[in-house]
Amino acid sequence: MKYDLTTTVDLPYEDAVPAVRAALKEQGFGVLTEIDVRATMREKLGAEVEPYVILGACNPTLAHRALEVDRMIGLLLPCNVVVRAAGDRSLVQALDPALMAAVPEREELRPIAEEAGRRIQAALDSLSSPVTTAG
Repeated sequence: MKYDLTTTVDLPYEDAVPAVRAALKEQGFGVLTEIDVRATMREKLGAEVEPYVILGACNPTLAHRALEVDRMIGLLLPCNVVVRAAGDRSLVQALDPALMAAVPEREELRPIAEEAGRRIQAALDSLSSPVTTAG
């Protein structure tokens, strides 16, 4: 099962992270959490990984609508967005919100998940000119 929305952008990691934040904001998403995976792996395990951050993005209106359908949906919120270095470019990946309807098998969540997916895809599409789309 495909569970991601992914694009590679012509931005170095240091520029991609604020660009992703701005693109998400344009689509009504705020970033509630930020996990610096590289720093955590270095500190906790002494392991080195590429620059890698997980942003916990939330669109309050969509989250509220989903919670009104199923209170347990909070387990699948917020939408995680990964930004990681890929050479002199950056890979941006978001969890496909379609899972929000598929996992609990709640058809009432489908329109909310589809709207969230459209908004996240629009955010990814706005990040300069994508050079590749994977998934």
